[in-house]
Amino acid sequence: MRARSEKPFSSLDDLHRRVPELRKDELRKLAGVGALNFIQKSVRQTSVCRAGDKETAGKINDKLKFAGHFAHRRDALWQVERVSRDAGPLYEKLEEDGGSPLVPMTLNERLNADLRGTGITIGRHPMAHQRAMLDTMNVTCAGNLRQMRNGVPVKVAGWVIVRQRPGTAKGFVFLSLEDETGIANIIVTPQLFETNRLALVNFPFLLIEGILQHQDNVVSVKAKRIEPLQMKIESPGSHDFH
Repeated sequence: MRARSEKPFSSLDDLHRRVPELRKDELRKLAGVGALNFIQKSVRQTSVCRAGDKETAGKINDKLKFAGHFAHRRDALWQVERVSRDAGPLYEKLEEDGGSPLVPMTLNERLNADLRGTGITIGRHPMAHQRAMLDTMNVTCAGNLRQMRNGVPVKVAGWVIVRQRPGTAKGFVFLSLEDETGIANIIVTPQLFETNRLALVNFPFLLIEGILQHQDNVVSVKAKRIEPLQMKIESPGSHDFH
């Protein structure tokens, strides 16, 4: 931050030279979560802007895009491996602005990199990417539950962020199920927990059907059916209290 306040970084070489305290593993983590994409972009965008007019800039922009030279996380990871090696006095000031031969990360790969690197999703919530599919299944967003009538059947889906099984609750399990609109409170009876133990304990994303309950200004869903959602996303884990 101190170095950046003096002037923006022009490249990963510039970052590595001006902030030598950053270790290779730290640079890898920053590249993996997309924190270094802007450095790559700034160099290429500067060269485009210097073209002089919009038409020429557009042509250069198209060529860069066609050549795969727009920055992405694997671009940055590729550059990290290069700049982390000692180039020696002859080449230490030489900067390379070539794109990597690696393909960009897929959506799921970016989400997983965010979760591994930061423990949170930096972009859209994982459930937001599934919303179109969930809509076809009549799954209700957590944010809409409060407007619905007590006692109606409902489907909810989300990321299990909390599991609780208090000793005073006679075997009942309580889940906090998060989607992009909020959190749904789920009540699981002891019998349903025993028949769905594997899904409830081991799967981070669940689809739950049940009955909506409004009690003492608390909205919850009493589960009747539980199904794991097969999503290729690595969960950083839930906060479980027993």
